[in-house]
Amino acid sequence: MQFEVWAPLSGRVALRLDDVTYDMARDPDRDGWWTAQAPAGDGSRYGFLLDEETSPRPDPRGRRLPDGPDGLSAVVDFDALAPQPAPSPRVPLQDAVLYELHVGTFTPEGTFDAASARLGHLVSLGITHVELMPVCSFAGRHGWGYDGVAPWAVHEPYGGPAGLARFTAAAHAAGVGVVLDVVHNHLGPSGNHLPAFGPYFTDTHHTPWGSAVNLDAPGSDEVRAYLLGSALAWLRDYGLDGLRLDAVHALADGRALTFLEELSAAVEGLAAESGRPLFLIAESDRCDPRTTTPRATGGLGLNAQWNDDFHHALHCALTGESQAYYADFAEAPLAALAKTLSRVFFHDGTWSSFRGRTHGRPVDHRRTPAHRFVGYSQTHDQIGNRALGDRLSASLSPGLLACAAAVALTGPFVPMLFMGEEWGARTPWQYFTDHPDPELAEAVRSGRRREFAAHGWKAEEIPDPQDPATRDRSCLDWSEPEQPLHARLLGWYRTLVALRRTHPDLRDPDLAAVRVAHDEERRWLTFRRGDVRVAVNLSAEPVTIALGRNGVRVLASWEPLEHPGPDGRIHLPGESAVVLGP
Repeated sequence: MQFEVWAPLSGRVALRLDDVTYDMARDPDRDGWWTAQAPAGDGSRYGFLLDEETSPRPDPRGRRLPDGPDGLSAVVDFDALAPQPAPSPRVPLQDAVLYELHVGTFTPEGTFDAASARLGHLVSLGITHVELMPVCSFAGRHGWGYDGVAPWAVHEPYGGPAGLARFTAAAHAAGVGVVLDVVHNHLGPSGNHLPAFGPYFTDTHHTPWGSAVNLDAPGSDEVRAYLLGSALAWLRDYGLDGLRLDAVHALADGRALTFLEELSAAVEGLAAESGRPLFLIAESDRCDPRTTTPRATGGLGLNAQWNDDFHHALHCALTGESQAYYADFAEAPLAALAKTLSRVFFHDGTWSSFRGRTHGRPVDHRRTPAHRFVGYSQTHDQIGNRALGDRLSASLSPGLLACAAAVALTGPFVPMLFMGEEWGARTPWQYFTDHPDPELAEAVRSGRRREFAAHGWKAEEIPDPQDPATRDRSCLDWSEPEQPLHARLLGWYRTLVALRRTHPDLRDPDLAAVRVAHDEERRWLTFRRGDVRVAVNLSAEPVTIALGRNGVRVLASWEPLEHPGPDGRIHLPGESAVVLGP
């Protein structure tokens, strides 16, 4: 078997394989690369010795780390990894309903196999794709996954490569696609061996996490190839259907041909080669439509992006919160929500008080399809980055939760749910870590408490990220969906997802056809998608809304409702929602 590693800063590199050391030779055709041939098979443990080091380091491209980021790598035989997988569902992004899932808290066991056992729930809900939060190897057992340090390896406590392969095969067999959240903008501080091998990071740019990933400084060709190869490996070797790219606005990349364009072209090529629809979804706070504009017309070519502006407007309309970035949306939240439903971004060149400057760029809503954007009422970020990790269900009535679901699931964007949202889970989703380094653990603990002290919280009120109980509290309680109040909300979500599937108007990508009306004072909003109309009343008082035409009937309602009369008016109870069609 051939072993190879890029280590341009070293004068000598050796391979340590099953306690045997092999000298490696420079590759004459690839600058900075070292190679060696050695007998190995599935599970063989190995690492690399750089210069005079006596302890081997794991392979930067290693596919398995059985003992964690500081242990040796292990060879993975992908041909023997899992039974023959079922074909991908091949559901296009336009028809998708996404479900964000954290493997470590979706079940108390926190494994791929335990998550597989709950796929029936997602199928009955009507989900088309699960979006797994990062599963790359990170230090400790429990964490969000955004401090991963091995972009090619699967976190062993979740089940390692074999566990991910089994989960993907089971999901595909159930008709559910799998999308993976990957992080290219930074790597975690603990267990990160990359700087010893080469210039994976650069001081040319600085980020909130320190030195930037090297995408444009000397040596960046190989770093880009490293990240590009990792992304393609997830899609190719595990049969995944797409990737969600974390915080692409934090990628410091000054080159004419950006890394994101290269990645977009490479994934497009793999899709053509494999005959499978593959897609890339970006997280970006730039409000820049060029992120999802095709490369041929000057964009980055990503298939979709999260729309935080839609979330923020909906959140403010539901909760009345106005702190931090919500301040920009809180003055007239229903107007903000109406704008995002028809024009995508609230900030499209407008003043942002939170940023202290104008922000964003308009979307050409007449030419841009709605499925370029993902809409949601909750995500891991918008819950977990709150002081107590409280969901909307911690403070809103069931009726308002039903309104949130109606707007997100019948709105123009590709809808996404956060796990447990569909039944109004009462469990929080808090920030938790398991850093083995005591100094790092204390820095994270004290830093989070300082952050929220600035907003009036007492230190003792902020959950300790390192306390195992914080993670345990964040696990879903699977007895809840069987309880009457939760079951009612779950039934509502199932109904809305089914309506989206059976009514093509709710999947129409024409943003210019979306019509929205609202009353800020009386707190109602209605929008039209083709022949389907959706109305939500966020106030506690009943309202009467003129729909503008008769001949429509109630397709689904949170509270029992009569069909509109000949005058086309609907009488909507407080804190309730209705979907109407011809």
